[in-house]
Amino acid sequence: MTVNDEVTITREEVNGTSLVVVRGEIDVASAPELRRHLHELCAGNVASLAVDLRSVTFLDSSALGVLVGALRRCRESNTQFRLVIDSPRLLKIFEITGLTSVFEITERLS
Repeated sequence: MTVNDEVTITREEVNGTSLVVVRGEIDVASAPELRRHLHELCAGNVASLAVDLRSVTFLDSSALGVLVGALRRCRESNTQFRLVIDSPRLLKIFEITGLTSVFEITERLS
């Protein structure tokens, strides 16, 4: 688990999926920590990786860059990668940037 003033990042296994749960703000200060977690999992040859963004209150372009980079790494290692987003506000960011056509996005983990 990683905790700082802006973000909390935890990992768990749920039904064969490695789940990274992010809470708080993902910005230029906290994005590198998220990148580290995601790269470790992609390099670890997990079959399925999900990033739960349901408790994220803010994300900036550096966060989007980390997620795109993780998607690339996962594709290279044949790891299924998806985002869990239930906030219309966050989903709008992915729609505006065209990333809804790039990522698999679900509202729930199941």
